[in-house]
Amino acid sequence: MIQVCLNGPRAAAGSGAVPMSPAELADAARRAVAAGARDVHVHPKSPCGRDSLSARALTPVLEAIRAVVDVPVGVTTGAWAEPDPDRRVARIRSWDVLPDHASVNWHEPGAEAVAEALLERGVGVEAGIWSGTDGPARFAASPLGPRVLRVLAEVTDSDAGSAARTARGLLDALAAYGAHGRPVLLHGEDGGAWPVLRLAGELGLDTRIGIEDTLFLPDGVPAASNAALVSAAFAATGLLPGSG
Repeated sequence: MIQVCLNGPRAAAGSGAVPMSPAELADAARRAVAAGARDVHVHPKSPCGRDSLSARALTPVLEAIRAVVDVPVGVTTGAWAEPDPDRRVARIRSWDVLPDHASVNWHEPGAEAVAEALLERGVGVEAGIWSGTDGPARFAASPLGPRVLRVLAEVTDSDAGSAARTARGLLDALAAYGAHGRPVLLHGEDGGAWPVLRLAGELGLDTRIGIEDTLFLPDGVPAASNAALVSAAFAATGLLPGSG
């Protein structure tokens, strides 16, 4: 399965390809799903373009995307969007329209409470386990581990020459500590996005691609859209759209 990550914390000033508004995100999701993506990850934005967990930001994005695609749609709960864990939980409890799933970075303060709040509301949890953090050990010790939807193994090493090696180290750490038997989605970012995606394909793991993770196609040409990245991901992994 290839998930598309539409925008991430990027701002429109960083690239004209970054979708920001609900309408732009819906159009990007529609095109990416048509290209073969089977899951959507999105960062709703405040009017000033910052990641937001507020219902006012989240609801129109979810409604717009769901009007044009019939695949699961997930959101971020990253601490940069709301640094205070209690306020993060309060935001989740205020949502009037729920995503299918939400990512929770297990190394961040308050991760357990955030994940519990999501599970209480029936929202699937993607356990974000970042390389270079104590995420694998903290997740292994979590009583919530068996209840998460999947492990989102994120390689933060953006060097193309070493990212795949870092990815293998992260997977080894997950195996050593224990991942509660949950499926793993492996992905990288920036210069490491394509090497890690290819590794995921070799290992038969779910993966993701999109403007959040990279602004460039494998040949270094700027990506015109999320759909172009998804199409390139299928070519890079040898998968066929609609498979997995």
